[in-house]
Amino acid sequence: MRIWKQLLLSIVVLAAGLSLWVFMVPSAGETLAKMGVPGEVIAAIRSEQAQPAAIGTAGNGNAAARQQGQGQSGAGQGGQRGQGGGNRATLVVVEPVVTGTVNDRLTAIGSGEAIQSVVVMPQAAGTIHEIMVSSGEKVVKGQVLARLDDDEQIIERDKAQVSLKSAQEKSASYKNLQSVSRLDVLDAQIAEQAAKLALSTAELNLRRRDIVAPIDGIAGIVAVNIGDNVTTQTSIVTIDDRSAILVDFWAPERFAVAIEPGQAVEASSIARPGQVFTGKVEAIDNRVDPASRTMRIRARVENPDDVLRAGMAFNVGMRFEGEKYPSVDPLAVQWDGEGSYVWLVQDNKSVKTRVRVVQRNPDAVLVEAGLNEGDRVVTEGLQRVREGAPVRIFGAPDKAEVASQ
Repeated sequence: MRIWKQLLLSIVVLAAGLSLWVFMVPSAGETLAKMGVPGEVIAAIRSEQAQPAAIGTAGNGNAAARQQGQGQSGAGQGGQRGQGGGNRATLVVVEPVVTGTVNDRLTAIGSGEAIQSVVVMPQAAGTIHEIMVSSGEKVVKGQVLARLDDDEQIIERDKAQVSLKSAQEKSASYKNLQSVSRLDVLDAQIAEQAAKLALSTAELNLRRRDIVAPIDGIAGIVAVNIGDNVTTQTSIVTIDDRSAILVDFWAPERFAVAIEPGQAVEASSIARPGQVFTGKVEAIDNRVDPASRTMRIRARVENPDDVLRAGMAFNVGMRFEGEKYPSVDPLAVQWDGEGSYVWLVQDNKSVKTRVRVVQRNPDAVLVEAGLNEGDRVVTEGLQRVREGAPVRIFGAPDKAEVASQ
């Protein structure tokens, strides 16, 4: 097809579409006039479309009149039905407002340690001669755990005993002799006291060859073997008193003034799933860490059955009174350009009530608003609710039924 034919066809189609638009849309003439189209052109388009319409109308005048009458009758009935439907209350589902508590629970991760733990070291250097404890054994204070070689110390003790015996005999003989001066008697007595001190020192050095338990507890793994040469810095074994476990955890700054010594604590460990251990706050640090804005708390958890170990991780929980707020169903909270709100039902009418969300939980939302416990808020049917419109609560009896009863 030649280009002029395509152009002519496009003009015809465009003119037909423009005519149809003017005929179908009453305000099209005003739009064309604003666009600068002359009024004569607009009038000519309307006159051409009005002629066939008039012919069709004249041929079917009676039928059109009948249809108009039926339409008016139907419109009147429909208007009455529409008017009745407009006054009908919207069916909604409501939930009562309850009181909830915010910040009522603290959850933190803590690390446990024995109430008392001691690393046992020798009080003298020497060679391990005997080991008398095994790993996991319960020991008591003063029990001998291991011994060092003590041959030299035994000899020193025996020598001190001989020296003491000699000094005692000399002192006793000087007391019975009249020819001995008082000064010699005093020297003999001093020598006797020195011999007693030397014997005490020898016996102390001999006792220190025994490595004893300083506390009651459970022995860990013995770190030495027989024949090892040890010093006073050598670790022999670790003893833990785990009759109670101390759990250190860090609480956020906002709980700093709420936690007090003696407050109840719940602790659970992954080593004992499903089992909760109770304890009490034993100590509170005197300052808040400026880096993390947390405070160190120490809780004491009793361990009478010896099922907990030092070094375990604990999930610690504490309960507080907290602050009271209205609690609503999460479905009740709606949002618009001004913020959050709920639909409050009062006297079977809907009232838009602004709220501020304080805490959002899986099953409830704590809000700050002018709501009282027991107030009813809409949770379903929210799309049809309007301000001040009548509502009908699902499950509640109708007024007509109540009146008939």
